[in-house]
Amino acid sequence: MRNLTTFLVLFTVSIFSQEKDSIPIQKKDTIFIAKDSIANGAIEIFTDDDLRTIDSLLIEEKFSSPLIDTLEYVINDKDIVGTVKIAITTDLLKERLSVLNENTPFNLAYNPSLEKVINSYLQYRKKYYPALMAKAKYYFPMFEQYLDQYDIPLEMKYLAIVESALKPRAKSRVGASGLWQFMYGTGKQFDLKVSSYVDERYNPLKATVAACKYLSQLYKIFGDWDLALAAYNSGPGNVTKAIKRSGGYKNYWNIRPYLPRETAGYVPAFYATMYIFEYADEHKIYSEAPKLFNFQTDTVHIKRTISFDQITETIGVDEEVLTFLNPEYKLNIIPFVKGRDYTLRLPSKEMITFLNKEKELYALADTDDAKREKPLPRYFEMDKRIRYRVKSGDYLGKIANKYGVRVSQLKRWNRLKTSNLKIGQRLYIYPKRIPNSISKSTSKTKGKNAKQTIFKGKFNIYIVKKGDSLWSIAQKFKNVSVDNIKKWNNIWSAKNIKPGTKLKIYKS
Repeated sequence: MRNLTTFLVLFTVSIFSQEKDSIPIQKKDTIFIAKDSIANGAIEIFTDDDLRTIDSLLIEEKFSSPLIDTLEYVINDKDIVGTVKIAITTDLLKERLSVLNENTPFNLAYNPSLEKVINSYLQYRKKYYPALMAKAKYYFPMFEQYLDQYDIPLEMKYLAIVESALKPRAKSRVGASGLWQFMYGTGKQFDLKVSSYVDERYNPLKATVAACKYLSQLYKIFGDWDLALAAYNSGPGNVTKAIKRSGGYKNYWNIRPYLPRETAGYVPAFYATMYIFEYADEHKIYSEAPKLFNFQTDTVHIKRTISFDQITETIGVDEEVLTFLNPEYKLNIIPFVKGRDYTLRLPSKEMITFLNKEKELYALADTDDAKREKPLPRYFEMDKRIRYRVKSGDYLGKIANKYGVRVSQLKRWNRLKTSNLKIGQRLYIYPKRIPNSISKSTSKTKGKNAKQTIFKGKFNIYIVKKGDSLWSIAQKFKNVSVDNIKKWNNIWSAKNIKPGTKLKIYKS
């Protein structure tokens, strides 16, 4: 009876002829009838009621911005071409996976696709694991602390390797960022703020907490950690559709053909990573010596805006170390913003030096600010949405460049299916920078609308000559400053000063 498969569902026994691996689906009452593997005498199938519950939870949680992307770390088994050297026999792999499976809530059963990925990683990536393991010794204790706090399997720490290869400033082609690869929308949903200076998706601690919250909600929806993993990558909506298309399967391997291609290689990459880390010694893979452990670091609140090079000059900590410990500061500058507790993480042994030289550090920052020709970028929150009106000559690339965002982001924020725009059309934008045109127009508005102060007293008229500046003009008069000239003549920008302009210079 090899060509016949028995389907046992509530009150129904049906026999279907199978020629391929396609999954015949039939529906009776509220039960999905589909081929499935029988484990412990029970068929694992989602009923209509189960799927309705999942749909309602998805609506309730308001999930957005699925990743649906793979970094170079993930190899899809379909992409493995040529002969892959057998690094471990099938029987031994089955035995070891069985041992791992007994100690984890993940479904770590043997699968030919998983075997191909494991052998491929051991053949082509073995030389990269010592450095990865050294990074893991810094990050994993931090991950485990919060995974335990949120009742998430500790093995989930390997997900950060699949997501980012433990690079805190990793950024995928679709904009997912940080160790846990949060898209902007999902990061905002879990309170990861982004500004002109800071991207909290790069903050290892805050991003880990956000990932724990996200994974907890995904598990609440699907009740299965393998499906939660798949949903983390492709979005819970895609996993729900895969379940429905497969006929109601609960097992990841059974819904895998219906998932996006990127996600199909994602979960096996996670399993393969877990296996290699757990059996590294057996494959003669040994960690490099870590440069630093997390418990060897400490944080301090800063009292003014400072840069990494100023810290290096004063304290002597290498800028590369500062970048590794403080990856969330995009410009290598730590801003001081009222109401925001931005901290500096340093090796613990350097903390006393910092406290002893803190005043010296701030004095150096003051001196550098006084010498700086151009001011530092203004602190600007990216989660402040603006509304833009399309003008004649506008196109998406021009608008995107103006506000420091991507065309794909403009399309996603405004649900645009094409790049065509209409004059007068309104667009929502989460800008990364404020265009100069906005600040100029603001200045002009201030100049026109501001109440002009009427000064009384005697004054001289000075006619601006070629090569004059407000500063050089102020130097020609006693007790006159640039600010005085601006106020007396209602000047808001030095660019308005042209040869022939008449300026009032009041006498003291």
